[in-house]
Amino acid sequence: MFVYTKEFMRLKLILVLFLLGFFFGFSQEFYIKGDIKDVNNQPIAFANIILKTQDGSQPTIGTTSDDLGAFSFMDLSPDNYTIEISFLGFKTKRIELDIQSSVTLEPIILIEDAQQLEGVTVIAKRPTIKRLVDRLVFNVENSTLSNNNVLDVLKNTPGVFVNDGKITVKQSIPTIYINDRRVYLSIEEIQQLLEGTTATNLKSVEVITNPPAKYEAEGGAVINIVMRKNLITGYNGSVFGNYKQGSEFPKYAYGTSHYFKTKKISTYLNFSDSPKREFRNNKENINFFASDETLATSWQTDYRRTRRTSNKNINANIDYDIDDRNSLGLATTMLIAPRKSTKTFVNSDTEVFDRDMVLDSTFITDNRLVDETFNLAFTLDYVHKLKKEGEKLSVSAHHTNYDFSSFQNVDTDYVFPDNTLIRNNRFQTFSSQVIKLNTGQIDYVLPGSSWQFETGAKVSGINSESILTQYIFDNGERAIDADNSDTFLYDETNYAAYMSYSKDWEAWSLKTGLRAEYTTINGNSVATGQNNDTDYLKLFPSLYLLNKIDENHQIYLNYNKRIYRPRYSQLNPFKYFLNDNAYVTGDPNLKPQIDDVFTLGYTFKNAYTFELYYRYENDPTLEIVFQDNDENILKYSGTNIDRSISYGLDFTTFSQLTDRWSFYVLSSLFFYENQFYALESGNQLFTNEKWTFYGNVVNYFSLLKDRSLNLELSYLYISQIYDGPKELSAVSGLNFNLRKSLWNNRASFNIGVQDVFNGQFVTSTTQYLNQDMIYRSRKENRLFTFGFNYKFGNYKLKSSKRVIDLEERERLD
Repeated sequence: MFVYTKEFMRLKLILVLFLLGFFFGFSQEFYIKGDIKDVNNQPIAFANIILKTQDGSQPTIGTTSDDLGAFSFMDLSPDNYTIEISFLGFKTKRIELDIQSSVTLEPIILIEDAQQLEGVTVIAKRPTIKRLVDRLVFNVENSTLSNNNVLDVLKNTPGVFVNDGKITVKQSIPTIYINDRRVYLSIEEIQQLLEGTTATNLKSVEVITNPPAKYEAEGGAVINIVMRKNLITGYNGSVFGNYKQGSEFPKYAYGTSHYFKTKKISTYLNFSDSPKREFRNNKENINFFASDETLATSWQTDYRRTRRTSNKNINANIDYDIDDRNSLGLATTMLIAPRKSTKTFVNSDTEVFDRDMVLDSTFITDNRLVDETFNLAFTLDYVHKLKKEGEKLSVSAHHTNYDFSSFQNVDTDYVFPDNTLIRNNRFQTFSSQVIKLNTGQIDYVLPGSSWQFETGAKVSGINSESILTQYIFDNGERAIDADNSDTFLYDETNYAAYMSYSKDWEAWSLKTGLRAEYTTINGNSVATGQNNDTDYLKLFPSLYLLNKIDENHQIYLNYNKRIYRPRYSQLNPFKYFLNDNAYVTGDPNLKPQIDDVFTLGYTFKNAYTFELYYRYENDPTLEIVFQDNDENILKYSGTNIDRSISYGLDFTTFSQLTDRWSFYVLSSLFFYENQFYALESGNQLFTNEKWTFYGNVVNYFSLLKDRSLNLELSYLYISQIYDGPKELSAVSGLNFNLRKSLWNNRASFNIGVQDVFNGQFVTSTTQYLNQDMIYRSRKENRLFTFGFNYKFGNYKLKSSKRVIDLEERERLD
């Protein structure tokens, strides 16, 4: 019996091994690997490679060669295949293969198409839009927009709104990335950086309204600005400049970009400077009320501000390929605003009327402000490519050093209606802030034939020290105002981990992920002894589902959760006085804002997109202006409002009407409701709500026989909208820009006018309970613009007589 059992077990084992061998042999998947070179044995990077079965029984798949000309197709089943390799300027090559095992091909040599190269003339093309499962990609390389700066391109990017010092996506402030690296600058500094960066080097803008788990949970959306890489060994560069003339002052910007690439090293350097003066004139009207809710006094202010800046921006990176699998990268972003060229001059006259609107007195304020900023950021990246094609491990370390200092002198004269002096007052303020930010991150990507898995972890530490010293004057003697001087220390540590999985089928695409973040915070006011310690753990799920019904129809559904942490200035409890009767203050106990965002979209013929969305904001943080009716003081206070809800329908299209005319349309009809606590009105809960319409139409025209002259004509309209307790007036603007290419697109210049009819003035009205304020803001919105760009260095494509559509160049990327 024992023998029978032993033999029987052997037979079972052999049978199982046989079946397993048969199964794995039957289901075995193979690969094809190869290298692409020219006749001089130099690698051809970013060539297009298409793989398809000869009988068409399986979907066609494609890839591009890497920097060393290598490519691969993984997880292939046995079949007869055709490989097609193409690259602009070379003859297309086809290879037929009978795959019964894995194959490593001999080097594939592409032959230059001399006839085609001889007849290439590079012309500007229109921007294009591509929708992926989790983002919209706005391709602008070599388009009519490429002679502008990057900020101007954002103004034309679908879903992005740039106005009055803000960048928003669906009414929320986005987080800005450049080549998937986060930019650790304030929204004002980011605008300065982008305004000083030429769009000549810009490839595309990715608008990610619901960012996946890979990205930090901070912020309402992500804008990833993708700069092109130098594909050609050697050196090339460009210089650019632009001039804008407003109603008061001229504004300049100039800069230069340089690329240098060898087999191992690729470098990029961009420098820009933007010396300018900007003028703003505000008319302010404030009605203060008595305890019986009748009018006590009315203040009418004429506010004139001139600000002079000259911000130096430096972007640089260097990438070094250690070998085929390992590479290092060092990137830096620097913004330097020197003290000698960063000055603000404010003059304001405030007329004070009594309850019968009889002039009681006037106070005249003269404010002189000088500040200085050094914002230096450095990122070190290491990437290790594993054996499986596309599988990689990356490690990143980042350091930001932010150093800001400011000095202001405020003199105020109080006079009677006959201009006789009542009294005068003077104070000075010195403030500084030093922030040190350090982050470490590790990411892992595992791709399959139709799926991809990503995971990673990140830790970041923030240390901030803010100092405010205020001086008062008594009989001309300066003394420290101890009641309004303080040091605020702030420390924050954030630990994060994420997982993400995506899968593509023939008609469906799925991407899902989960991010967890644990945050600890300590805020300490030295003068008051106020200390705030808090910590919280938050989970941020995301889901993206897209269905390609057929070649003309696709629908998609997105959901994710986001967080918006208070800015450092909003946490700072200092009272920073703008004048005798107005100050800015923060709250160290502010809570983070948590958003839930749902999106349902439909795209027709890859050109027309309809999108329904719903966003719930819990504990939004806003800077709200409150009027203290007892003391006749204005308080600009960072505070949590209770909630905000918005939902609406967006429509986007980017279509070619004729061979020479294309247009882009973005329209949005949305409802916005926010609830906030009226701090100066018994802390009552108050609600504002309104339907708003936003519309933007941009037309692109190609002129002349060789299409070297391009006209861009755009119109923007926004109806009334609420921002917390403020109702902002409707604005509109017409812009046009004419661009001419010269010398086979090596040079170009443009002229245009922004806001032709000067219609982008904003009136802000705050009227509820015992609050009654109206601000009418007048900026230099109407600008005459002129710009130029010249490229030099080593270019792969030579030009002569024949014209090809630059859409073919997209295949290089």
